[in-house]
Parts: sequence; structure tokens; C-alpha cells
Amino acid sequence: MTTRIFLFHPHMDQSRVNKALANAAEQAGIEVRNIYDLYPDFKIDVEQERQVLADTDRIAFQFPFYWYSSPALMKQYEDDVFTGNWAYNGGNAIKDHEWLLAVSTGSPKQAYQRNGRHFYLGPELLRPYQATNHLIQTKFCVPFISYADLCQTDADLQKRAQAYVDYLQTAGPLPVQPRDGINEK
Repeated sequence: MTTRIFLFHPHMDQSRVNKALANAAEQAGIEVRNIYDLYPDFKIDVEQERQVLADTDRIAFQFPFYWYSSPALMKQYEDDVFTGNWAYNGGNAIKDHEWLLAVSTGSPKQAYQRNGRHFYLGPELLRPYQATNHLIQTKFCVPFISYADLCQTDADLQKRAQAYVDYLQTAGPLPVQPRDGINEK
């Protein structure tokens, strides 16, 4: 099974968590495609990206969670690459491929609770990606969420990075329907 990480982080030079996760994955032999390095001008080679996606069994989107959303280039990537007649509406180029989300947050897990600062649970905020998954007919996998409190010390981060590699190598589709709740790793 071919697993690739599509890394969407506009400031990898300043990232501690995403850098550690990506480095651990690369050391385990998993290809990491830094989309901001590939397309710093936001001019995405759509045909190239479609070919890479079609050749990937397990697609992992790794990104920091900004204002309850993704970085700008990730949104543009979805808009440009996942179009009708390719990913849906008659197109099914990545149907049945597994789709994983690896998300880092700047807040601790307790902030993503009903009585927390962000009110919603972390996985609930990922619903738009689950809806996209349903539309493009990929197999949505349990998200890997790295809350700030899970990565405070170097030892914590090293443990989290190893958990990420394990997740990338073993994750499987969620055994739920699209309207059901989603869990996290």
C-alpha cells in the first residue's frame, strides 16, 4: 500500500510539531510532499497532483488547524484538484482510496470540549473534510489530532511522532456512516 503525506504548512521553518511528525514519517520511508515548497506561488500543477493522488492508496493531509480551518493553499488545492468529472460527478479517480487527516492545534485538548474555549470537540470541527470525503468517495480514516498539550516536551513530541508513524502504517477507514460522529487518534 502506497502512503503519501501531503503537507500543508506555510511556515515549516517555525513549526515544531509538524516538522517532527513529517521527519519521523520520512525516516520510516513514507514520502512527504511539502505542498508549500512545491507551489510557493500557489500555481498548482493540477495534472501532476491528480496523477500523484491517483497513484496513492493512503492519502494523508497534514496541516495546522488555523481558525477552525486549513491553511490557504490546502483550500486552493482542494478547489483546483478535486473537481467534478475527476473526483466526483462522474469522476472517481480516487474512489476507495483511504484519506487521513493529521491535524495540529495550538490549544490543548481540554479547549476542544463543550465547556472549553472552542466549544466544539476537535473531530467535530473536521466535519467539512468528512463531507468532502463522502463526495469524492474516499475512505475516511480516524483523524490524527496533535493537541498542543500532547507535544509540550521533546519527549512528548518524540512519542507523538512515533504514534504518527504507527498511525500512518495501520490506520483504516472509519466503520461509521458519514452522519455519525468521528473519533480521533
